[in-house]
Amino acid sequence: MAFHHRPDAPELPDFSMLKRLARDQLIYLLEQQHEVDKLYKVENKPVLSSSEQLCFLVRPRIKNMRYIANLVNADKLAGRTRKYKVIFSPQKFYACEMVLEEEGIYGDVSCDEWAFSLLPLDVDLLSMELPEFFRDYFLEGDQRWINTVAQALHLLSTLYGPFPNCYGIGRCAKMSHELWRNLEEEEDGETKGRKPEIGHIFLLDRDVDFVTALCSQVVYEGLVDDTFRIKCGSVDFGPEVTSSDRSLKVLLNADDKVFHEIRNEHFSNVFGFLSQKARNLQAQYDRRRGMDIKQMKNFVSQELKGLKQEHRLLSLHIGACESIMKKKTKQNFQELIKTEHALLEGFSIRDSTSYIEEHIDRQVSPIESLRLMCLLSITENGLIPKDYRSLKTQYLQSYGSEHLLTFSNLRRAGLLTEQAPGDTLTAVESKVSKLVTDKAAGKITDAFSSLAKRSNFRAISKKLNLIPRVDGEYDLKVPRDMAYVFSGAYVPLSCRVIEQVLERRSWQGLEEVLRLLNCSELAFTGGTKDDKAPSESLRLILVVFLGGCTFSEISALRFLGREKGFRFIFLTTAITNSARLMEAMSEVKA
Repeated sequence: MAFHHRPDAPELPDFSMLKRLARDQLIYLLEQQHEVDKLYKVENKPVLSSSEQLCFLVRPRIKNMRYIANLVNADKLAGRTRKYKVIFSPQKFYACEMVLEEEGIYGDVSCDEWAFSLLPLDVDLLSMELPEFFRDYFLEGDQRWINTVAQALHLLSTLYGPFPNCYGIGRCAKMSHELWRNLEEEEDGETKGRKPEIGHIFLLDRDVDFVTALCSQVVYEGLVDDTFRIKCGSVDFGPEVTSSDRSLKVLLNADDKVFHEIRNEHFSNVFGFLSQKARNLQAQYDRRRGMDIKQMKNFVSQELKGLKQEHRLLSLHIGACESIMKKKTKQNFQELIKTEHALLEGFSIRDSTSYIEEHIDRQVSPIESLRLMCLLSITENGLIPKDYRSLKTQYLQSYGSEHLLTFSNLRRAGLLTEQAPGDTLTAVESKVSKLVTDKAAGKITDAFSSLAKRSNFRAISKKLNLIPRVDGEYDLKVPRDMAYVFSGAYVPLSCRVIEQVLERRSWQGLEEVLRLLNCSELAFTGGTKDDKAPSESLRLILVVFLGGCTFSEISALRFLGREKGFRFIFLTTAITNSARLMEAMSEVKA
């Protein structure tokens, strides 16, 4: 499957303006206001500088404040006097100033803000680069980043016009939307008269769909992220990929022509594509043989550089594929995927539980074992008490009792829960679900109120047809739906919800789904309802993931856009995957 958008697909807005704005503001802060000639990275070692002024560009984190305080106090002890500037990005928090005050240096430093909250990672992908957002909000209940999200949305509507249609689901999405609307009302007039460039915006909380984020990724970009960790749009390929003795940092975006062709492909198709690309490249090189001097001169000046660059990128991606294959073969990836699919479909739960127990006993990976336990818990509406206690005991014996607090975190976040005595089994629950919706069945509804904290995954899966029924093999070369991002076994819940709402242009008809998602009061619609919005803009959709977004979801929505004639733009608090999700919940740092 060559992954190209239809010729009539709408043009994407130019997000380079965001970079220019942020750069200009930073230059102004550094040069005009603080006369800075050098920035220092906050790390666990002293700054060796003879400069009379130190400027720190930092995230508003407590540990960064402690580091700066230690430096300032060390200078004081040495009898050294200099100026200290702290620039917070994207915003300054009162808690940080309190730490500086506690450390006795608040009067020695001057503080400022650099409101850089949107980093364009690609032509259709913006990131706030706030990996801490997930733990802060979904575990600690800390709402401090909601203002940052609202400010980012306000900036986008200021630059690219109002959003005619707005949809959202989740508590965080609702609060962010309300705060954003307040900002719009306060500065009424900034977007008046502007033609909308983006027709729809959809805000979605990560906890609406934990299942998708917990699944192993099998599209190329997702696998690269799972294996090598993509950070800020770039990846470090080690010697095993570069076939040399050094590592190489590679930018992964649409400018990399090879990567652009394979990023959304199922991994089983990637090797075939790369080998065909290598043959085509060789054929272009071989053209030189029959050339005269003039043709050779043109070839060298116009084509050779591009061919060499393509050859270099092709070698890197072939090396990355080989490295992924080696690691996945070692991990018995096929068996792992088979277990995940069984959990998603609700088959062979006993066998899957035994697989997870073996995974723990063999000490394969503490993060991987936790992930599988969470996937089992969410798909089964919580573990039965016997299984919960058994798996927890085995895990703590295998990986260490220091993980005990992690289990508490996972329970609080709803990722790994135990069914309360009297909780109904999922099979029975799905049969009775029709009765629950009946207003006359008030008592039955009360009896099921204990399931409010459960995921209801089976019932949701059935309602939204998340597990496709396929006669024979699912053709991954010519996918029929978004399920291809999980080998045809599962359509991402988040993407299906977005698809259904966009089809209806509202939540009407999805009341039962909202009830099962425990979001009946947390789904909303809004927007400017601009009747004069250009038809081109109405085919552009901005999807905002609060708490992180996976590359599998991005690939699935790109596929949906291609099929329906839409273009999706993604804004996320950070790129996430199953390992990052588990690490955010873990009290044991790797």
